[in-house]
Amino acid sequence: MTFGQQMLFFFSAVGAFNGLLLGIYLLCVKKLKYIPDFFLGLILLTLSSRVGISVFMYFYPDLPRIIPHFGMAALFFTGPALYYYIRSSFLQEKFDLKTCRTSFGALTLVLGVVGLLYLFFPVTWDQYFGTFIYTVWSVFVLLSVYQYYLFSKQTARKPNQLIAPILMSNVIIFLAYQLLSTGWIQIYCAGGSLVFSFVLYTNFLILFSKKNEQTVVKDIPRYTNKKISEDLAESFVSRLERLMNSEELYKNPNLKLNDLAAKMNMSAHQLSQLLNDNLEKSFATYINEYRISEACEKIENGSFLKIEEIGYEVGFNSKSTFFSTFKKIKNTTPLLYKQSQTLSEVRL
Repeated sequence: MTFGQQMLFFFSAVGAFNGLLLGIYLLCVKKLKYIPDFFLGLILLTLSSRVGISVFMYFYPDLPRIIPHFGMAALFFTGPALYYYIRSSFLQEKFDLKTCRTSFGALTLVLGVVGLLYLFFPVTWDQYFGTFIYTVWSVFVLLSVYQYYLFSKQTARKPNQLIAPILMSNVIIFLAYQLLSTGWIQIYCAGGSLVFSFVLYTNFLILFSKKNEQTVVKDIPRYTNKKISEDLAESFVSRLERLMNSEELYKNPNLKLNDLAAKMNMSAHQLSQLLNDNLEKSFATYINEYRISEACEKIENGSFLKIEEIGYEVGFNSKSTFFSTFKKIKNTTPLLYKQSQTLSEVRL
């Protein structure tokens, strides 16, 4: 293997490995705390599996020929995962997880049946299996783009800023594989792997850049220990409430005082002073009140989520914290609150 081939192998393999680790983290560690993250993890896992197998087959062609088909089988689920990532990101608590599970079960059954055909028609199967996989991928990519278009027109505010970059990244990877699979470019496997690695790290850089931009705050003179005037405090509080309601920042379980202050274009000291002196609340209490308020709203509206899942959905990072905070603010437990709502509906 030449030095150029070694570098090609290194960058392709590292991208696949990092994507695989991130996919496993989102699938196994975060689980269903935030449903779109599950589908994002599935996208990364399937693409990384395909990319990793492609890299090794390109540089080590003597491996058993059945191995590339496992990579194609993983790619089969990339399109559906992208489609459901878009839907769950926009629909959030309205997303029907049960229907999604049924759909993935049906897709798995279809793939299993197609795989069994290899035992009876190996030559024909080898010829058309790739076409079948890419056709399914194409259909779901088009459906994903269409769903994004429809939801973007219907929803004034996107649930998060990741949807468009992730959709665009998948479209780029899809187009690259489609182009390279035509045979016009003779480094099909390695070429697709490099595109995946490039897109993966480009997204990392974009997200890192956005995070740094959010930490830049205009230099506003600091207040002294004197309490902020009522008129100025009222203006700040109104702006803070609009920000919290429009962007739902409290849903971020890792939200810090500095993060909110940067969004408010003020220093952390000023924001802390506003909360403590003018609202007589700590930062944690202020944020948790928003979380509990939305949790109550979900319970009252009969959300399909379990009690602990509601806690994760509104921004808590553990079941125990959600329960203790709910008890502190509402003077009852989430379960008892849910039962009281059910009794109220029965009486009505």
